[in-house]
Amino acid sequence: MLDFRLDRRLCHGFNCYNRRLFMRLKPKYKDLLPSSHVPQEPFLRSLMASSGTRTATPDLDDLLCHSSPGQKQSGDRESNIPSEEVTPNGNGYTFIGRCLRGDSRIEQAWVHWTKLGRPKRIVAPMVDNSELPFRMLCRKYGAVAAYTPMLHSRIFTESEKYRNEEFSTCKEDRPLFVQFCANDPDILLEAASRVETYCDYVDINLGYVHGPRFFSRCPQRIARRGNYGAFLMDNLPLIKSMVEKLSSNLNVPVSCKIRLFHKIEDTISYARMLEEAGCSLLAVHGRRRDEKDQKKVRANWTAIRSVKSALKIPVLANGNIRHIEDAHRCLEETGCDGVLSAESLLENPALFAGFRTAEWVIENEASLRDGELDQTDVFVEYLKLCEKYPVPWRMIRAHTHKMLGDWFRIHPQVREELNAQSRLSFEFLHEIANKLRALGGRIPLYVRNTNEDEILESGLTA
Repeated sequence: MLDFRLDRRLCHGFNCYNRRLFMRLKPKYKDLLPSSHVPQEPFLRSLMASSGTRTATPDLDDLLCHSSPGQKQSGDRESNIPSEEVTPNGNGYTFIGRCLRGDSRIEQAWVHWTKLGRPKRIVAPMVDNSELPFRMLCRKYGAVAAYTPMLHSRIFTESEKYRNEEFSTCKEDRPLFVQFCANDPDILLEAASRVETYCDYVDINLGYVHGPRFFSRCPQRIARRGNYGAFLMDNLPLIKSMVEKLSSNLNVPVSCKIRLFHKIEDTISYARMLEEAGCSLLAVHGRRRDEKDQKKVRANWTAIRSVKSALKIPVLANGNIRHIEDAHRCLEETGCDGVLSAESLLENPALFAGFRTAEWVIENEASLRDGELDQTDVFVEYLKLCEKYPVPWRMIRAHTHKMLGDWFRIHPQVREELNAQSRLSFEFLHEIANKLRALGGRIPLYVRNTNEDEILESGLTA
């Protein structure tokens, strides 16, 4: 008889022959295997919140640690039995790249990316700004995938309050990258293990140049001292160890987001190191660590193209995506598999649907017309999503200033009313939108005079 211990040894075989043998033997002995526990649908706090109210939420530890097929059990990492089958999980299957090496792992990285539909329009990670309601708003207007805000791995493992406030998702929030900053492989793995069931990639932030919100009034100095984000570029062995730790222990693939070195050769060597360590997808911000002012410094698409040409895994481009035509040009010039947008989406969450703000309308560009969508309309949609998926008020306040920025420049007295409000409410914010509309005029978003079929054939259909 083939007992379960032998079953596990076969499953953990170090060569393809043993894995194929296991898959042939498994049906004969399926009655000897423990039945898989099928978890209840994971309801995070975003699904439990009633519209317009902020209710008490259960411990996120309990919600994030439900047992599921392919998910680790406490104290028993070996209970994750790698196999060549795809096992039901939050995304319908389990990534098996962690039991593969070399070309097989590269192939699995592409299999995973393909199963997600090879998304091209992606919401970039933004501290305090790419939270669930905003992600869902961008998804409504053309975004196909999204990153969470950057989460601090150590505080995420230690603080229930931090987890409850900073991370939420829902069934429709896929594909999803959950991003962490970290400087300790073991702590990073502990944090990643809490969310792997609810995302499609665990992402390591290696490109951020400011510290997280909760640090201090000098976030860049603290980020440098703590070795977070782009400041880890001075410690490549540590970066490699973090990627290897995650790729060897998680059931979802590892992605990374980086910035450029001064020399393109160093950047390519850096990217290849990440790929060899187990990174399955790389996002490249086309600026260096010292180039923090994104409005003054253009992203280097040529450098991104060089990285894409040097790697075998999917590569995403980040930088200079101000409207949909930029996204088209970036894909063409870099050869990348998708584009990320951040700052431009904050002002215009409908960017990926082809809408432009007035700032990017050229005077003689007769092909653009009023898209019959006002920035206040998009803002009200965001408020309704916040009522459905509660988030901290500081995030809502920040989005209010960004989305209504053009209105506030025309009516600064309304902005002052907002700034004077120490505690916000949805009633007050809806009244802000109504007051701006009553003051007259419109600040529309613009679209090209193209029909829907032409837009769908433009190369950004996924």
